[in-house]
Amino acid sequence: MDKKVLVVGGGGRCHAIVKALKRSPRVGKIFCAPGNAGIAEDAECVAIGVEDVDALVKFVGENGIDMTVVGPEAALAAGLVDALEAAGHKAFGPTKAAARIESSKEFAKQIMKRHGVPTAGYEAFDDFDAAWEYVKNRPLPAVIKYDGLAAGKGVVVALSYEEAEAALRDMLLDASFGKGRVVVEDFLDGPEFSFMCVVSGRKVYPLAMAQDHKRAYDGDKGPNTGGMGAYSPVPFVTEEVRATALRDIMQRTADAMADEGVPFKGVLYGGLILTADGPKVIEFNARFGDPETEVVLPRLKSDFYDLVEAAVDGRDCATEWSPEAYLGVVLASKGYPGSYKKGVEIKGLDKVDAEVYHMGTKRDGDRILTAGGRVLMVVGKGKNIAEANEAAKAEISKIDCPELFHRTDIGKASLNQL
Repeated sequence: MDKKVLVVGGGGRCHAIVKALKRSPRVGKIFCAPGNAGIAEDAECVAIGVEDVDALVKFVGENGIDMTVVGPEAALAAGLVDALEAAGHKAFGPTKAAARIESSKEFAKQIMKRHGVPTAGYEAFDDFDAAWEYVKNRPLPAVIKYDGLAAGKGVVVALSYEEAEAALRDMLLDASFGKGRVVVEDFLDGPEFSFMCVVSGRKVYPLAMAQDHKRAYDGDKGPNTGGMGAYSPVPFVTEEVRATALRDIMQRTADAMADEGVPFKGVLYGGLILTADGPKVIEFNARFGDPETEVVLPRLKSDFYDLVEAAVDGRDCATEWSPEAYLGVVLASKGYPGSYKKGVEIKGLDKVDAEVYHMGTKRDGDRILTAGGRVLMVVGKGKNIAEANEAAKAEISKIDCPELFHRTDIGKASLNQL
């Protein structure tokens, strides 16, 4: 049963996917394209970009790959799954059409509106003047989202009209993320959480809950990032809230996609918010979240490859989860999400006695160097969030790199409830 698997991607999410596959007794060989310095210790890295669809399909065919697991949204939007399936290969991830639930905010909103999935009210614009006229005549805060892919950074929660106007100029006139549209949403209030589900058409297999921390600095201050840390489980999400979210959001959305002729296969990520009226959708992603994957997949006690294969083949699969808590802290380059140095040596990794997921690293001989904005994620575990937090802090103290910074308050909202 030695399956050959290709993981497409190179960040922390893909490192967590590789490690989860490595634990499967059914998996014999793992490749990762393009991978990174940490992934290279757990898989054979191949120098193919995530959007080089032709090269990836050729590699899968020539190497007898049994399953391709697609990590990043860029590969999905490029149609990698469509191309692999057309060539007769198995791939875990949605088609380009189904991935629009992430690659187009407006498409996702239309689906939710037509099928009664609870979310914020919205309007969409491609004209700056019309968008600004709408925003300046509505209450603040205004949530302004770029309609396409923006690496987790195309969202502004404007607390002033000046901030709102600047965001609209940035997205519509300056085209910072490319030419496109914006969605202006009503502001929703409440704690946010991440609910990822493995979906196979109308079959929905819920994964463990997590909470991400998007702002760069302690106290949820600073600019939005791709995520500065996460933890699982999430104490404020009760079983009742989870059941409601599963039924009214995740299952209803999977059914909606099937009804509209774009059935979803892969990981449907619900970025949810617990409002006074119950859970509602902030956004959907068409793949594993990063950094949530790094704290969710380690809790999976059952076989991850079985779950992936079941979703692709359309069969049932049971999952089993550890009750332990996992809390991960991202070590990022100083200056992120703006400009930052690369090529700075990271020392002390050999002393760390915890899972370390590489996000933006490269190897130079025996040295590990920084190679991105988010560089590493250190994950502590324990009987509860407080124990996991202490474990993560103890291990981070062993890492020596003057150009890295991290938040010290990951999981604080849940720690305060203990």
